[in-house]
Amino acid sequence: MRRREGDGCPIAGALQLVGDKWTMLVVRDLANGPKRTTDLLAALHPISSRTLLGRLRDMEQDELVTREDFHENPPRVEYALTAKAEALFPLLDVLRKLGQALDCNECEDRRERLGFYCEFCPLTPLPKTFIAEPERAPKPPRRELDDQIVLL
Repeated sequence: MRRREGDGCPIAGALQLVGDKWTMLVVRDLANGPKRTTDLLAALHPISSRTLLGRLRDMEQDELVTREDFHENPPRVEYALTAKAEALFPLLDVLRKLGQALDCNECEDRRERLGFYCEFCPLTPLPKTFIAEPERAPKPPRRELDDQIVLL
């Protein structure tokens, strides 16, 4: 983790770490497990791919996400939250409640607009990794490579 410049206050350092809007939205969208870059791009519309990749690189350097490259063709990369990023879940919950209290949006607004709740919403029917001890779903077994060539 890199130290933050500024006045040395932990609040200022934390805000430099998570203060831009995309960081917290990436954490929100990775709350229920790893996602591919294309999935994040779709969920975070209207973010540009350049902005997203820059933010993901910064988050990786800050040890908030891990990047797994599967070395496949076409390329496949997945991002997952670290335990350090999961420490931000209470902040996301407070931001959601604040947004509702200030009448910014309701969870139903997103559901009407996009057809589903966000990954972090308590109304999401998926299992929550942020309520109790985080558990990651086991990854599906990878298929063994077959070096036989089939010609038709």
